[in-house]
Amino acid sequence: MGQSRQEKVVTSLAAGVGEEIDTLLARVDAELARRYPGDPGTRQPVHTVYVPGDALTAGTVRDWGRQARALLDAHAPDAAALAAVLGLADDLAEPVYARVRAKLEREPVEDLRIDFEDGYGLRPDAEEDEHAARAARLVAEAHTAGTAPPYTGIRMKCLEAAVRARGIRTLDVFLTGLIEHGGLPGGLLLTLPKVTCPEQVTAMVRLLEAFERTHGLPAGRLGFEIQIETSQAILAADGTATVARLIQAAEGRATGLHYGTFDYSACLGVSAAHQAGDHPVADHAKAVMQVAAAGTGVRVSDGSTNVLPVGSTRQVHDAWRLHYGLTRRALARAYYQGWDLHPGHLPTRYAAVFAFYREGFEQAADRLTRYAHRSGGAVLDEPATARALSGHLLRGLDCGALDTAEVARRTGLTRADLESFAAPHRGTPTASAPWPS
Repeated sequence: MGQSRQEKVVTSLAAGVGEEIDTLLARVDAELARRYPGDPGTRQPVHTVYVPGDALTAGTVRDWGRQARALLDAHAPDAAALAAVLGLADDLAEPVYARVRAKLEREPVEDLRIDFEDGYGLRPDAEEDEHAARAARLVAEAHTAGTAPPYTGIRMKCLEAAVRARGIRTLDVFLTGLIEHGGLPGGLLLTLPKVTCPEQVTAMVRLLEAFERTHGLPAGRLGFEIQIETSQAILAADGTATVARLIQAAEGRATGLHYGTFDYSACLGVSAAHQAGDHPVADHAKAVMQVAAAGTGVRVSDGSTNVLPVGSTRQVHDAWRLHYGLTRRALARAYYQGWDLHPGHLPTRYAAVFAFYREGFEQAADRLTRYAHRSGGAVLDEPATARALSGHLLRGLDCGALDTAEVARRTGLTRADLESFAAPHRGTPTASAPWPS
């Protein structure tokens, strides 16, 4: 067989056309890079636990874990019992249950939010000052002792006129207290609630800038989450998507959009009996949030359920099934974080998360391995799919659903390899020929 014929390559565009196109698109290239930097690649907590500012103690996180384990002991003392309640597959029951128990011992809370808003209410100024100062001291002491959750922070009161001064003061007391007790810790998160317009987000940016200047902190050291609890935060009076403008108004400081289940649904007139994370108004709001945040590096969090696992075994099981189902539903919709309001929510939060990542583990690992080695398979994957597959494995590793050894054994890939697929270097081609897997 003879050698293949070498094709003659001919072009017709004049020299310099490419440079003209580069010049034409330079501004939009820079603007896209600024507005859509991509996911930061850091760990995202699977939940945020809310504790009122006056209820926080040095043992809060440990106590939540203890209470969650006690509920398991009383109402699902082994893997078979929990599997029967939640409908776990036989092959998942033991590994999920074992991981839930271990998580409740080792790291029962991934993200703790000390609440000075709805869960705290209005108090005399001196009382709230004291609680904010104590919160700062307890957070600093936990970080020094190595007992702090990966993420901790406060939810201040909003910037509406009636409570604006109180919200600013509480934030100041808390942050200044942290500085006085050794500095701002890693994993610090701040939550701004009841946002209705971009100007409130801009005001929060200016407030944090002032604090950074006062204490000589690097510009941009302080970020914050925007809580979506009002209809105006989704749709403005002129018909535009306010939430997209909120992200831009944060000037790179927004870290998350958190959906407020009950305030938002009440704002739309949903009756109390139907206020839930799977109501159509909730689905619409979170879908708009998700699209607005895509590519910006701002992460979306689901809200909570107010049905608590307390009372008889039947009541606890009913509440667990509800919470488990809502959490699994959110995960399938790519809302990888939610709120938990009671220690009894921890077993089903982790059961849902661990089951989700373990169910998808083998398929994700095998498809990514075939993609990485350009080998054949039944699914034609491409770079975008590889990002999703590696993201699944990384999130599973971060929360404890998966172990590093089993991922490496199944894929032959390191964490650095997974991260390279999850967040390819900006500017590398993403439309290269797909490889079957």
